Amino acid sequence: MAIENVQQLLTEQLGKNPGTEVFTGAVTGKNFYCVYFPVESAISAITAASVTNAAALITTVPGGITLFMNITAMTLTSGVAIGYTE
Repeated sequence: MAIENVQQLLTEQLGKNPGTEVFTGAVTGKNFYCVYFPVESAISAITAASVTNAAALITTVPGGITLFMNITAMTLTSGVAIGYTE
């Protein structure tokens, strides 16, 4: 991901790119570079490219946490997440 100007950055931060997805439950076949949890959420499975020991993230995360990594699949047993793609 390369942010080339302030307008592109603002558009990305406001979730106005077409790749923004709000989800609960399971998602697969994704290419999220960032996942934000607005409320406490329980992660029961996660797959992230080029990440060592991603299984350590199978836990309950507090609201307000953001994960910056290439997440290709994730399952939540509670809570909600917002995934961002380019």
